[in-house]
Amino acid sequence: MITAAGLELRAGSRILLSGADLRIQPGDRIGLVGRNGAGKTTTMNVLAGLTQPYAGRIENSGPFGYLPQDPRFADLTQTAANRVLSARGLDQLLADLAKTEAALAEVADDDKRDKLVNRYSRLEEQFSARGGYQAESDAARICSKLGLEDRILAQPLSTLSGGQRRRVELARILFSDDGDGILLLDEPTNHLDADSVNWLRGFLAGHKGGLVLITHDVELLDEVVNTVWFLDPTRSVIDIYNLGWKAYQRQRAEDAERRRRERANAEKKAATLTRQAAKLGAKATKAKAAKGMIRRAEEMLDNLEEDLVQEKVADVRLPQPAPCGKVPLTASGLSKSYGSLEIFTGVDLAIDRGSRVVILGLNGAGKTTLLRMLAGTLEPDTGEVEPGYGLRIGYFAQEHDTLDHTGTVLEQMQSAASDSGADLPDSELRKILGAFLFPGDDVHKPVGVLSGGEKTRLALASLVSSGANVLLLDEPTNNLDPASRQQVLDAVDGFSGAIVMVTHDPGAVEALRPERAILLPDGDEDLWSDDLMELVELA
Repeated sequence: MITAAGLELRAGSRILLSGADLRIQPGDRIGLVGRNGAGKTTTMNVLAGLTQPYAGRIENSGPFGYLPQDPRFADLTQTAANRVLSARGLDQLLADLAKTEAALAEVADDDKRDKLVNRYSRLEEQFSARGGYQAESDAARICSKLGLEDRILAQPLSTLSGGQRRRVELARILFSDDGDGILLLDEPTNHLDADSVNWLRGFLAGHKGGLVLITHDVELLDEVVNTVWFLDPTRSVIDIYNLGWKAYQRQRAEDAERRRRERANAEKKAATLTRQAAKLGAKATKAKAAKGMIRRAEEMLDNLEEDLVQEKVADVRLPQPAPCGKVPLTASGLSKSYGSLEIFTGVDLAIDRGSRVVILGLNGAGKTTLLRMLAGTLEPDTGEVEPGYGLRIGYFAQEHDTLDHTGTVLEQMQSAASDSGADLPDSELRKILGAFLFPGDDVHKPVGVLSGGEKTRLALASLVSSGANVLLLDEPTNNLDPASRQQVLDAVDGFSGAIVMVTHDPGAVEALRPERAILLPDGDEDLWSDDLMELVELA
Protein backbone atom coordinates (compact mmCIF):
# COMPACT_ATOMS: atom_id res chain seq x y z
CA MET A 1 0.00 0.00 0.00
CA ILE A 2 1.11 3.56 -0.72
CA THR A 3 -0.36 6.44 1.26
CA ALA A 4 0.23 10.18 1.03
CA ALA A 5 -0.88 12.75 3.59
CA GLY A 6 -0.89 16.52 3.15
CA LEU A 7 0.94 16.18 -0.15
CA GLU A 8 2.16 19.42 -1.73
CA LEU A 9 4.00 19.47 -5.05
CA ARG A 10 5.59 22.43 -6.80
CA ALA A 11 7.25 23.18 -10.10
CA GLY A 12 9.42 26.18 -9.28
CA SER A 13 7.11 28.70 -7.64
CA ARG A 14 3.99 27.15 -9.19
CA ILE A 15 1.90 24.95 -6.88
CA LEU A 16 0.83 21.78 -8.70
CA LEU A 17 -0.89 20.09 -5.79
CA SER A 18 -1.77 21.20 -2.29
CA GLY A 19 -2.95 19.27 0.76
CA ALA A 20 -3.74 16.02 -1.05
CA ASP A 21 -4.46 12.81 0.88
CA LEU A 22 -4.08 9.73 -1.36
CA ARG A 23 -4.18 5.97 -0.91
CA ILE A 24 -3.32 3.11 -3.28
CA GLN A 25 -4.20 -0.41 -2.12
CA PRO A 26 -4.78 -3.86 -3.66
CA GLY A 27 -7.63 -3.82 -6.16
CA ASP A 28 -7.29 -0.11 -6.94
CA ARG A 29 -6.74 0.49 -10.65
CA ILE A 30 -6.33 4.23 -10.84
CA GLY A 31 -6.15 6.38 -13.94
CA LEU A 32 -4.16 9.56 -13.16
CA VAL A 33 -5.37 12.06 -15.76
CA GLY A 34 -4.97 15.74 -16.56
CA ARG A 35 -3.54 18.00 -19.23
CA ASN A 36 0.16 17.96 -20.19
CA GLY A 37 2.10 19.88 -17.54
CA ALA A 38 -0.55 19.44 -14.86
CA GLY A 39 1.89 17.44 -12.73
CA LYS A 40 1.02 13.80 -13.44
CA THR A 41 4.60 12.61 -13.89
CA THR A 42 5.75 14.72 -10.93
CA THR A 43 3.07 13.06 -8.78
CA MET A 44 4.14 9.60 -9.99
CA ASN A 45 7.81 10.30 -9.25
CA VAL A 46 6.92 11.31 -5.70
CA LEU A 47 4.71 8.24 -5.15
CA ALA A 48 7.62 6.08 -6.37
CA GLY A 49 10.04 7.79 -3.99
CA LEU A 50 12.27 9.13 -6.77
CA THR A 51 11.76 12.72 -5.66
CA GLN A 52 10.59 14.31 -2.41
CA PRO A 53 7.40 16.37 -2.11
CA TYR A 54 7.56 20.04 -1.19
CA ALA A 55 5.48 19.13 1.86
CA GLY A 56 3.59 16.13 3.19
CA ARG A 57 4.39 12.49 3.91
CA ILE A 58 4.64 9.36 1.71
CA GLU A 59 4.56 5.84 3.16
CA ASN A 60 5.10 2.63 1.21
CA SER A 61 4.32 -0.64 2.97
CA GLY A 62 4.72 -3.15 0.16
CA PRO A 63 6.46 -4.01 -3.12
CA PHE A 64 5.95 -1.84 -6.16
CA GLY A 65 7.33 -1.40 -9.66
CA TYR A 66 7.71 1.92 -11.46
CA LEU A 67 7.93 2.51 -15.21
CA PRO A 68 9.00 6.12 -15.83
CA GLN A 69 8.47 7.83 -19.18
CA ASP A 70 12.20 7.96 -19.75
CA PRO A 71 13.92 4.91 -18.17
CA ARG A 72 17.64 5.26 -17.45
CA PHE A 73 20.05 2.31 -17.38
CA ALA A 74 23.22 2.20 -15.31
CA ASP A 75 24.74 -0.71 -17.27
CA LEU A 76 24.19 -0.60 -21.04
CA THR A 77 26.46 -3.65 -21.54
CA GLN A 78 23.85 -5.87 -19.88
CA THR A 79 21.76 -7.97 -22.27
CA ALA A 80 18.06 -7.26 -22.56
CA ALA A 81 17.22 -10.74 -21.20
CA ASN A 82 19.39 -10.24 -18.12
CA ARG A 83 17.84 -6.82 -17.52
CA VAL A 84 14.39 -8.43 -17.35
CA LEU A 85 15.57 -11.35 -15.17
CA SER A 86 17.35 -8.94 -12.80
CA ALA A 87 13.93 -7.95 -11.44
CA ARG A 88 14.04 -11.15 -9.35
CA GLY A 89 17.82 -11.47 -9.09
CA LEU A 90 17.81 -14.38 -11.51
CA ASP A 91 20.39 -12.90 -13.87
CA GLN A 92 23.20 -13.15 -11.33
CA LEU A 93 22.10 -16.60 -10.14
CA LEU A 94 22.13 -17.96 -13.70
CA ALA A 95 25.58 -16.47 -14.27
CA ASP A 96 26.85 -18.04 -11.05
CA LEU A 97 25.33 -21.41 -11.95
CA ALA A 98 26.98 -21.34 -15.38
CA LYS A 99 30.32 -20.35 -13.88
CA THR A 100 30.16 -23.11 -11.28
CA GLU A 101 29.13 -25.69 -13.87
CA ALA A 102 32.08 -24.71 -16.06
CA ALA A 103 34.43 -25.03 -13.08
CA LEU A 104 33.07 -28.51 -12.28
CA ALA A 105 33.84 -29.66 -15.80
CA GLU A 106 37.50 -28.76 -15.35
CA VAL A 107 38.28 -29.57 -11.69
CA ALA A 108 40.32 -32.68 -10.89
CA ASP A 109 40.75 -32.34 -7.13
CA ASP A 110 38.09 -34.25 -5.15
CA ASP A 111 37.89 -31.72 -2.30
CA LYS A 112 37.46 -28.82 -4.72
CA ARG A 113 34.85 -30.81 -6.63
CA ASP A 114 32.86 -31.42 -3.42
CA LYS A 115 32.95 -27.70 -2.61
CA LEU A 116 31.78 -26.82 -6.11
CA VAL A 117 28.99 -29.41 -5.94
CA ASN A 118 27.81 -27.93 -2.64
CA ARG A 119 27.96 -24.45 -4.09
CA TYR A 120 26.01 -25.55 -7.14
CA SER A 121 23.34 -27.14 -4.90
CA ARG A 122 22.97 -23.94 -2.86
CA LEU A 123 22.64 -21.86 -6.02
CA GLU A 124 20.02 -24.26 -7.41
CA GLU A 125 18.03 -23.98 -4.16
CA GLN A 126 18.10 -20.18 -4.40
CA PHE A 127 17.13 -20.36 -8.07
CA SER A 128 14.22 -22.66 -7.26
CA ALA A 129 13.08 -20.42 -4.39
CA ARG A 130 12.77 -17.52 -6.85
CA GLY A 131 10.68 -19.46 -9.30
CA GLY A 132 13.43 -21.27 -11.16
CA TYR A 133 12.90 -22.26 -14.75
CA GLN A 134 9.19 -21.44 -14.58
CA ALA A 135 10.15 -17.84 -13.83
CA GLU A 136 12.44 -17.84 -16.89
CA SER A 137 9.52 -19.10 -18.95
CA ASP A 138 7.23 -16.39 -17.53
CA ALA A 139 9.80 -13.71 -18.38
CA ALA A 140 10.13 -15.03 -21.93
CA ARG A 141 6.33 -15.04 -22.35
CA ILE A 142 6.00 -11.43 -21.17
CA CYS A 143 8.82 -10.33 -23.47
CA SER A 144 7.24 -12.11 -26.42
CA LYS A 145 3.88 -10.45 -25.78
CA LEU A 146 5.61 -7.05 -25.74
CA GLY A 147 7.24 -7.70 -29.12
CA LEU A 148 10.72 -8.49 -27.81
CA GLU A 149 12.08 -11.29 -29.97
CA ASP A 150 14.82 -13.70 -28.84
CA ARG A 151 17.39 -11.92 -31.02
CA ILE A 152 16.61 -8.63 -29.25
CA LEU A 153 16.83 -10.24 -25.80
CA ALA A 154 20.31 -11.51 -26.61
CA GLN A 155 21.58 -8.02 -27.49
CA PRO A 156 23.25 -5.55 -25.11
CA LEU A 157 21.01 -2.63 -24.14
CA SER A 158 23.45 -0.26 -25.85
CA THR A 159 22.46 -1.67 -29.28
CA LEU A 160 18.70 -1.24 -28.77
CA SER A 161 16.54 1.67 -29.85
CA GLY A 162 14.88 3.89 -27.25
CA GLY A 163 11.55 2.17 -27.87
CA GLN A 164 13.08 -1.30 -27.45
CA ARG A 165 14.76 -0.30 -24.18
CA ARG A 166 11.45 1.03 -22.90
CA ARG A 167 9.73 -2.28 -23.71
CA VAL A 168 12.52 -4.14 -21.94
CA GLU A 169 11.92 -2.02 -18.85
CA LEU A 170 8.16 -2.55 -19.03
CA ALA A 171 8.76 -6.32 -19.29
CA ARG A 172 11.05 -6.10 -16.25
CA ILE A 173 8.40 -4.26 -14.20
CA LEU A 174 5.65 -6.72 -15.13
CA PHE A 175 7.95 -9.70 -14.47
CA SER A 176 8.94 -8.31 -11.05
CA ASP A 177 5.32 -8.23 -9.92
CA ASP A 178 4.05 -11.18 -7.87
CA GLY A 179 0.44 -10.23 -8.58
CA ASP A 180 -0.18 -8.37 -5.33
CA GLY A 181 2.26 -5.46 -5.66
CA ILE A 182 1.60 -1.95 -6.86
CA LEU A 183 2.40 -0.95 -10.43
CA LEU A 184 3.11 2.70 -11.25
CA LEU A 185 3.08 3.00 -15.04
CA ASP A 186 3.71 6.24 -16.93
CA GLU A 187 2.58 5.93 -20.58
CA PRO A 188 3.16 2.15 -20.81
CA THR A 189 1.77 1.86 -24.35
CA ASN A 190 4.41 4.12 -25.91
CA HIS A 191 6.33 2.17 -28.58
CA LEU A 192 3.99 -0.85 -28.39
CA ASP A 193 2.32 -2.28 -31.47
CA ALA A 194 -1.43 -3.02 -31.53
CA ASP A 195 -1.09 -6.68 -30.50
CA SER A 196 1.12 -5.77 -27.52
CA VAL A 197 -1.29 -3.03 -26.41
CA ASN A 198 -4.20 -5.48 -26.51
CA TRP A 199 -2.25 -8.00 -24.42
CA LEU A 200 -1.25 -5.30 -21.91
CA ARG A 201 -4.88 -4.24 -21.47
CA GLY A 202 -5.81 -7.77 -20.51
CA PHE A 203 -2.81 -8.14 -18.20
CA LEU A 204 -3.58 -4.93 -16.30
CA ALA A 205 -7.32 -5.59 -16.15
CA GLY A 206 -6.56 -8.85 -14.33
CA HIS A 207 -3.95 -7.38 -11.99
CA LYS A 208 -4.87 -8.08 -8.35
CA GLY A 209 -2.60 -5.53 -6.75
CA GLY A 210 -2.73 -1.75 -6.93
CA LEU A 211 -2.19 0.19 -10.14
CA VAL A 212 -1.69 3.84 -11.01
CA LEU A 213 -1.71 4.51 -14.73
CA ILE A 214 -0.84 7.61 -16.73
CA THR A 215 -1.92 7.20 -20.33
CA HIS A 216 -3.65 8.98 -23.18
CA ASP A 217 -4.92 5.64 -24.50
CA VAL A 218 -8.65 6.03 -23.89
CA GLU A 219 -9.38 2.35 -24.60
CA LEU A 220 -6.82 1.31 -21.99
CA LEU A 221 -8.43 3.61 -19.42
CA ASP A 222 -11.89 2.31 -20.31
CA GLU A 223 -10.94 -1.37 -19.97
CA VAL A 224 -8.68 -1.17 -16.92
CA VAL A 225 -9.37 1.61 -14.40
CA ASN A 226 -12.00 1.55 -11.65
CA THR A 227 -10.98 4.90 -10.12
CA VAL A 228 -9.98 8.20 -11.74
CA TRP A 229 -7.76 10.84 -10.18
CA PHE A 230 -8.16 14.10 -12.08
CA LEU A 231 -5.26 16.47 -11.44
CA ASP A 232 -6.65 20.00 -11.83
CA PRO A 233 -3.81 22.55 -12.05
CA THR A 234 -6.26 25.47 -11.94
CA ARG A 235 -7.18 24.54 -8.34
CA SER A 236 -4.01 22.55 -7.37
CA VAL A 237 -6.10 19.56 -6.29
CA ILE A 238 -6.74 15.95 -7.26
CA ASP A 239 -10.44 15.20 -7.69
CA ILE A 240 -11.07 11.53 -6.87
CA TYR A 241 -13.84 9.68 -8.72
CA ASN A 242 -14.48 6.09 -7.61
CA LEU A 243 -15.77 5.31 -11.07
CA GLY A 244 -14.70 3.69 -14.30
CA TRP A 245 -13.59 5.85 -17.22
CA LYS A 246 -16.91 6.34 -19.04
CA ALA A 247 -18.82 6.87 -15.81
CA TYR A 248 -16.17 9.41 -14.77
CA GLN A 249 -16.60 11.33 -18.01
CA ARG A 250 -20.38 11.43 -17.51
CA GLN A 251 -19.94 12.56 -13.91
CA ARG A 252 -17.51 15.30 -14.92
CA ALA A 253 -19.94 16.57 -17.54
CA GLU A 254 -22.82 16.47 -15.03
CA ASP A 255 -20.72 18.31 -12.42
CA ALA A 256 -19.87 21.02 -14.95
CA GLU A 257 -23.52 21.43 -15.91
CA ARG A 258 -24.63 21.52 -12.25
CA ARG A 259 -22.03 24.20 -11.47
CA ARG A 260 -23.20 26.21 -14.46
CA ARG A 261 -26.85 26.09 -13.32
CA GLU A 262 -25.99 26.89 -9.73
CA ARG A 263 -23.86 29.86 -10.77
CA ALA A 264 -26.56 31.17 -13.12
CA ASN A 265 -29.21 30.92 -10.38
CA ALA A 266 -26.97 32.46 -7.75
CA GLU A 267 -25.94 35.33 -10.01
CA LYS A 268 -29.60 36.00 -10.81
CA LYS A 269 -30.56 36.07 -7.10
CA ALA A 270 -27.50 38.16 -6.20
CA ALA A 271 -28.36 40.67 -8.92
CA THR A 272 -31.91 40.96 -7.55
CA LEU A 273 -30.59 41.53 -4.00
CA THR A 274 -28.08 44.10 -5.27
CA ARG A 275 -30.79 46.04 -7.12
CA GLN A 276 -33.03 45.97 -4.07
CA ALA A 277 -30.15 47.08 -1.84
CA ALA A 278 -29.50 50.04 -4.16
CA LYS A 279 -33.11 51.14 -3.76
CA LEU A 280 -33.06 50.77 0.02
CA GLY A 281 -29.66 52.45 0.31
CA ALA A 282 -31.13 55.72 -0.91
CA LYS A 283 -33.05 55.91 2.36
CA ALA A 284 -30.99 56.48 5.48
CA THR A 285 -33.39 54.43 7.58
CA LYS A 286 -32.88 51.40 5.31
CA ALA A 287 -29.05 51.58 5.05
CA LYS A 288 -28.52 48.69 7.48
CA ALA A 289 -30.91 46.43 5.56
CA ALA A 290 -29.21 47.39 2.28
CA LYS A 291 -25.80 46.42 3.61
CA GLY A 292 -27.23 43.10 4.77
CA MET A 293 -28.58 42.40 1.29
CA ILE A 294 -25.22 43.19 -0.32
CA ARG A 295 -23.45 40.93 2.17
CA ARG A 296 -25.95 38.16 1.46
CA ALA A 297 -25.40 38.55 -2.31
CA GLU A 298 -21.61 38.31 -1.85
CA GLU A 299 -21.96 35.20 0.31
CA MET A 300 -24.13 33.52 -2.30
CA LEU A 301 -21.41 33.98 -4.93
CA ASP A 302 -18.53 33.14 -2.59
CA ASN A 303 -20.10 29.82 -1.57
CA LEU A 304 -20.40 28.55 -5.11
CA GLU A 305 -18.18 25.68 -6.23
CA GLU A 306 -15.56 26.81 -8.69
CA ASP A 307 -16.40 26.37 -12.35
CA LEU A 308 -14.33 23.91 -14.30
CA VAL A 309 -11.89 26.27 -15.97
CA GLN A 310 -11.34 25.81 -19.69
CA GLU A 311 -7.67 24.95 -19.92
CA LYS A 312 -5.43 26.55 -22.52
CA VAL A 313 -4.42 24.66 -25.62
CA ALA A 314 -0.99 25.06 -27.20
CA ASP A 315 -0.84 27.00 -30.45
CA VAL A 316 1.42 24.49 -32.17
CA ARG A 317 3.19 25.82 -35.25
CA LEU A 318 5.84 24.41 -37.53
CA PRO A 319 8.55 26.51 -39.20
CA GLN A 320 8.08 28.58 -42.31
CA PRO A 321 10.25 26.55 -44.72
CA ALA A 322 13.20 28.29 -46.31
CA PRO A 323 13.56 28.16 -50.13
CA CYS A 324 15.36 25.07 -51.43
CA GLY A 325 16.07 23.09 -54.58
CA LYS A 326 13.79 20.54 -56.19
CA VAL A 327 15.42 17.63 -54.28
CA PRO A 328 16.79 18.96 -50.97
CA LEU A 329 17.77 15.56 -49.53
CA THR A 330 18.94 12.25 -51.03
CA ALA A 331 20.46 9.10 -49.58
CA SER A 332 21.99 6.07 -51.27
CA GLY A 333 23.13 2.63 -50.15
CA LEU A 334 22.51 3.20 -46.44
CA SER A 335 23.14 0.24 -44.14
CA LYS A 336 23.53 -0.31 -40.41
CA SER A 337 24.53 -3.26 -38.26
CA TYR A 338 25.21 -3.74 -34.57
CA GLY A 339 27.83 -6.43 -34.28
CA SER A 340 26.62 -9.39 -36.34
CA LEU A 341 23.04 -8.10 -36.32
CA GLU A 342 22.11 -6.42 -39.58
CA ILE A 343 19.37 -3.79 -39.17
CA PHE A 344 18.90 -2.83 -42.80
CA THR A 345 21.01 -2.54 -45.94
CA GLY A 346 20.94 -0.78 -49.32
CA VAL A 347 18.34 1.89 -48.52
CA ASP A 348 17.97 4.59 -51.21
CA LEU A 349 15.60 7.53 -51.10
CA ALA A 350 15.11 11.01 -52.49
CA ILE A 351 13.09 13.63 -50.63
CA ASP A 352 11.56 16.11 -53.08
CA ARG A 353 10.60 19.64 -52.09
CA GLY A 354 7.29 19.53 -50.22
CA SER A 355 7.02 15.72 -50.40
CA ARG A 356 5.49 13.58 -47.66
CA VAL A 357 6.94 10.20 -46.75
CA VAL A 358 6.12 7.72 -44.00
CA ILE A 359 8.62 5.08 -42.84
CA LEU A 360 6.98 1.76 -41.91
CA GLY A 361 8.31 -1.42 -40.32
CA LEU A 362 7.93 -3.63 -37.27
CA ASN A 363 9.61 -2.75 -33.98
CA GLY A 364 13.38 -3.06 -34.38
CA ALA A 365 13.28 -2.71 -38.18
CA GLY A 366 15.43 0.43 -37.97
CA LYS A 367 12.94 3.27 -38.48
CA THR A 368 14.49 5.55 -35.85
CA THR A 369 17.98 4.53 -36.98
CA LEU A 370 17.21 5.61 -40.55
CA LEU A 371 15.75 8.93 -39.40
CA ARG A 372 18.85 9.62 -37.28
CA MET A 373 21.08 8.97 -40.30
CA LEU A 374 19.06 11.44 -42.37
CA ALA A 375 19.34 13.97 -39.52
CA GLY A 376 23.12 13.51 -39.38
CA THR A 377 23.20 12.32 -35.77
CA LEU A 378 24.24 8.74 -36.69
CA GLU A 379 26.81 7.61 -39.25
CA PRO A 380 25.78 4.78 -41.62
CA ASP A 381 28.04 1.76 -42.00
CA THR A 382 27.84 2.19 -45.76
CA GLY A 383 26.27 4.71 -48.11
CA GLU A 384 25.88 8.45 -47.74
CA VAL A 385 23.34 11.19 -47.15
CA GLU A 386 23.67 14.10 -49.58
CA PRO A 387 22.19 17.55 -48.91
CA GLY A 388 20.64 19.37 -51.84
CA TYR A 389 20.54 23.10 -52.53
CA GLY A 390 19.20 25.10 -49.57
CA LEU A 391 18.56 22.09 -47.33
CA ARG A 392 17.54 22.89 -43.76
CA ILE A 393 16.65 19.91 -41.60
CA GLY A 394 14.41 20.01 -38.55
CA TYR A 395 14.64 16.82 -36.47
CA PHE A 396 12.14 15.79 -33.80
CA ALA A 397 13.54 12.80 -31.86
CA GLN A 398 11.13 10.43 -30.12
CA GLU A 399 13.39 10.23 -27.06
CA HIS A 400 13.90 14.03 -27.10
CA ASP A 401 17.60 13.56 -27.81
CA THR A 402 17.77 17.05 -29.33
CA LEU A 403 16.96 18.66 -25.97
CA ASP A 404 19.65 19.69 -23.51
CA HIS A 405 18.34 18.30 -20.23
CA THR A 406 20.88 20.31 -18.22
CA GLY A 407 19.62 23.71 -19.40
CA THR A 408 16.41 25.70 -19.08
CA VAL A 409 13.50 25.96 -21.48
CA LEU A 410 14.63 29.41 -22.66
CA GLU A 411 18.24 28.28 -23.05
CA GLN A 412 17.03 25.41 -25.25
CA MET A 413 15.24 27.90 -27.50
CA GLN A 414 18.27 30.19 -27.60
CA SER A 415 20.50 27.29 -28.62
CA ALA A 416 18.07 26.06 -31.28
CA ALA A 417 17.72 29.56 -32.75
CA SER A 418 21.51 30.01 -32.82
CA ASP A 419 22.06 26.63 -34.50
CA SER A 420 19.57 27.50 -37.24
CA GLY A 421 21.18 30.90 -37.87
CA ALA A 422 18.12 32.81 -36.64
CA ASP A 423 18.95 35.98 -34.74
CA LEU A 424 15.88 36.24 -32.54
CA PRO A 425 15.72 38.31 -29.34
CA ASP A 426 14.58 36.68 -26.11
CA SER A 427 11.29 38.57 -26.35
CA GLU A 428 10.48 36.76 -29.63
CA LEU A 429 11.58 33.39 -28.20
CA ARG A 430 9.38 33.99 -25.16
CA LYS A 431 6.48 34.75 -27.47
CA ILE A 432 6.96 31.42 -29.25
CA LEU A 433 7.26 29.59 -25.92
CA GLY A 434 4.08 31.24 -24.65
CA ALA A 435 2.19 29.89 -27.66
CA PHE A 436 3.47 26.42 -26.73
CA LEU A 437 2.21 26.89 -23.12
CA PHE A 438 5.46 27.98 -21.48
CA PRO A 439 4.40 31.39 -20.16
CA GLY A 440 6.19 33.74 -17.75
CA ASP A 441 8.65 32.10 -15.38
CA ASP A 442 8.03 28.68 -16.96
CA VAL A 443 10.78 29.57 -19.45
CA HIS A 444 13.28 29.20 -16.59
CA LYS A 445 12.22 25.63 -15.73
CA PRO A 446 14.98 23.01 -16.17
CA VAL A 447 14.32 20.85 -19.21
CA GLY A 448 15.09 17.76 -17.13
CA VAL A 449 12.00 18.21 -14.92
CA LEU A 450 9.51 18.56 -17.78
CA SER A 451 6.87 15.92 -18.38
CA GLY A 452 6.91 13.90 -21.59
CA GLY A 453 4.18 16.07 -23.11
CA GLU A 454 6.02 19.27 -22.14
CA LYS A 455 9.24 17.97 -23.71
CA THR A 456 7.30 17.20 -26.89
CA ARG A 457 5.94 20.76 -26.97
CA LEU A 458 9.40 22.23 -26.32
CA ALA A 459 11.02 20.11 -29.04
CA LEU A 460 8.37 21.31 -31.50
CA ALA A 461 8.80 24.92 -30.36
CA SER A 462 12.56 24.58 -30.99
CA LEU A 463 11.79 23.91 -34.66
CA VAL A 464 9.79 27.09 -35.20
CA SER A 465 12.77 29.40 -35.75
CA SER A 466 14.73 26.85 -37.80
CA GLY A 467 13.32 27.62 -41.25
CA ALA A 468 13.47 23.85 -41.83
CA ASN A 469 12.26 22.76 -45.26
CA VAL A 470 12.63 19.03 -44.47
CA LEU A 471 11.15 17.85 -41.17
CA LEU A 472 12.12 14.46 -39.76
CA LEU A 473 9.44 13.58 -37.21
CA ASP A 474 9.85 10.51 -35.00
CA GLU A 475 6.59 9.74 -33.11
CA PRO A 476 5.56 13.42 -32.76
CA THR A 477 2.25 12.63 -31.02
CA ASN A 478 3.66 10.50 -28.18
CA ASN A 479 2.84 11.66 -24.61
CA LEU A 480 0.33 14.30 -25.75
CA ASP A 481 -3.15 14.84 -24.35
CA PRO A 482 -5.95 14.78 -26.97
CA ALA A 483 -6.14 18.57 -27.39
CA SER A 484 -2.37 18.98 -27.84
CA ARG A 485 -2.23 15.98 -30.18
CA GLN A 486 -4.88 17.57 -32.41
CA GLN A 487 -2.85 20.77 -32.53
CA VAL A 488 0.19 18.80 -33.75
CA LEU A 489 -1.90 17.01 -36.38
CA ASP A 490 -3.29 20.31 -37.66
CA ALA A 491 0.25 21.74 -37.85
CA VAL A 492 1.49 18.70 -39.82
CA ASP A 493 -1.46 18.99 -42.18
CA GLY A 494 -0.72 22.66 -42.87
CA PHE A 495 3.08 22.45 -43.26
CA SER A 496 4.23 23.33 -46.81
CA GLY A 497 7.71 21.79 -46.61
CA ALA A 498 8.74 18.12 -46.86
CA ILE A 499 8.06 15.69 -44.00
CA VAL A 500 9.52 12.26 -43.35
CA MET A 501 7.64 10.65 -40.46
CA VAL A 502 7.87 7.60 -38.25
CA THR A 503 4.68 6.96 -36.30
CA HIS A 504 2.34 4.26 -35.02
CA ASP A 505 -0.52 6.81 -34.79
CA PRO A 506 -3.00 6.37 -37.68
CA GLY A 507 -4.28 9.91 -37.07
CA ALA A 508 -0.78 11.29 -37.68
CA VAL A 509 -0.58 9.42 -41.00
CA GLU A 510 -3.96 10.82 -42.02
CA ALA A 511 -2.75 14.34 -41.22
CA LEU A 512 0.50 13.70 -43.13
CA ARG A 513 -1.31 12.53 -46.27
CA PRO A 514 1.79 10.59 -47.42
CA GLU A 515 2.65 10.19 -51.07
CA ARG A 516 5.21 7.42 -50.51
CA ALA A 517 6.16 4.79 -47.93
CA ILE A 518 9.59 3.34 -47.15
CA LEU A 519 9.23 -0.26 -45.91
CA LEU A 520 11.97 -1.46 -43.56
CA PRO A 521 14.12 -3.51 -43.12
CA ASP A 522 14.15 -4.18 -46.90
CA GLY A 523 14.19 -0.48 -47.75
CA ASP A 524 11.60 -0.87 -50.51
CA GLU A 525 9.85 2.30 -51.64
CA ASP A 526 6.21 2.22 -52.64
CA LEU A 527 3.45 4.68 -53.46
CA TRP A 528 1.16 5.21 -50.51
CA SER A 529 -1.97 3.12 -50.39
CA ASP A 530 -4.62 2.97 -47.69
CA ASP A 531 -3.92 -0.75 -47.60
CA LEU A 532 -0.67 0.15 -45.80
CA MET A 533 -2.54 1.77 -42.89
CA GLU A 534 -2.78 -1.61 -41.17
CA LEU A 535 1.02 -1.63 -40.92
CA VAL A 536 1.03 1.69 -39.05
CA GLU A 537 -0.42 0.30 -35.81
CA LEU A 538 1.83 -2.75 -36.12
CA ALA A 539 4.87 -0.47 -36.22
